[in-house]
Amino acid sequence: MSRPIIEVRGLSKRYQLGAIGATSLRAEFSRHWDRLRGRPNPDSREFWALREVSFDVQPGEVVGVIGRNGAGKSTLLKILSRITEPTSGRAVLRGRVASLLEVGTGFHPELTGRENIFLNGAILGMTRSEVRKKFDEIVAFAEVDQFIDTPVKRYSSGMYVRLAFAVAAHLDPEILIVDEVLAVGDAQFQQKCLSRMRNDAASGRTILFVSHQFNAIAQFCSRCLRFDQGRLIDEGKPADVVTRYFHTEAQQPLIQALADRPRAHAYRGHARLASVRLLNATDPAGWKLPFATPPTFDVGVELVSAFPTLEFSLCLLDRMGQEVFSTVSGWSAHPGPFYPGRAGVRIECPRLNFAPGTYYAHLGIRSQVASEDHLINVCSFEILPVYDARWPDADRMSGLVREAARFTIVSAHGV
Repeated sequence: MSRPIIEVRGLSKRYQLGAIGATSLRAEFSRHWDRLRGRPNPDSREFWALREVSFDVQPGEVVGVIGRNGAGKSTLLKILSRITEPTSGRAVLRGRVASLLEVGTGFHPELTGRENIFLNGAILGMTRSEVRKKFDEIVAFAEVDQFIDTPVKRYSSGMYVRLAFAVAAHLDPEILIVDEVLAVGDAQFQQKCLSRMRNDAASGRTILFVSHQFNAIAQFCSRCLRFDQGRLIDEGKPADVVTRYFHTEAQQPLIQALADRPRAHAYRGHARLASVRLLNATDPAGWKLPFATPPTFDVGVELVSAFPTLEFSLCLLDRMGQEVFSTVSGWSAHPGPFYPGRAGVRIECPRLNFAPGTYYAHLGIRSQVASEDHLINVCSFEILPVYDARWPDADRMSGLVREAARFTIVSAHGV
């Protein structure tokens, strides 16, 4: 086997949290005196974003990286992209690297799109003539022809992402590193990027891909790494790793408390999801449903502020992370007002007739100002195999949704 194109050994990254610098001369003198006496600084704490991470990536591999927010994924990519240095360990990359880690990475806001394309090419070690050969293809892919001579500081986030990905993908790097930034683009552009990366992978390019779109990870990647609290805790085939991730994240009691669950994003939090319960479950544990039984959820909410109205959302996913059902209450469904304290909402889904298996739920609350709270994998539930005589043929059906259609013979004679 050839040498790995990416070789990571014992990689760790430590950050110092808390106050940095002195608020006064007296405070600085006190901290200096404590250091001389061997006392720890009470205003600082250590946070290990990565701990003893080791893995190899072979040339031409497409590796997905998953894990909840704060697991260390982005820190890993920043170290591999030479944006930050590790505290200990080493990472060896044998090839030219292009990174797309966040909106505008590597772009100078005062330069135009045209100038930034040539700047990024120079950073990658390409000559001006090499960049010029790719220039028209990059601009066409990014769909920013009209604005190519406009300073990128005036670009929308979507335009930024389109141009940044086009530059990273078309300037012939041996290694392409892509973070969740593609989520900023619209659905059509995301599919365009995935198609481009799929073609790059088929041509032998090595890709490291971080995403919460688990169906894309499962379909696109040949291997998957899962991080938790800075450690690499699982790796293997994407479908297997994603399934184990969902199973671990959603082990639930009868009523799942949500107050201490890490939030999916930095939302306002004036209204927070507090608990969820599958109301019409039939088993003592509370998370199993017979086939063709519409799930009904009772959701508890903690309100810090008063709201004239709130909007609630629910999304159900299968074991591969594919969204299979979503619903939004709309403003008129819960006109309010809502007052500080505890509140509750019942979400009654239609009869879905999903195939037997495990499903997962995301929940969200939105005010008219902003998203207040959003949680992924708040609970999982299982739809049981078909034992009902009313559905004699359900087990013979394939696919996610199983329903009896009307079959009408319109002609039984040959022509």
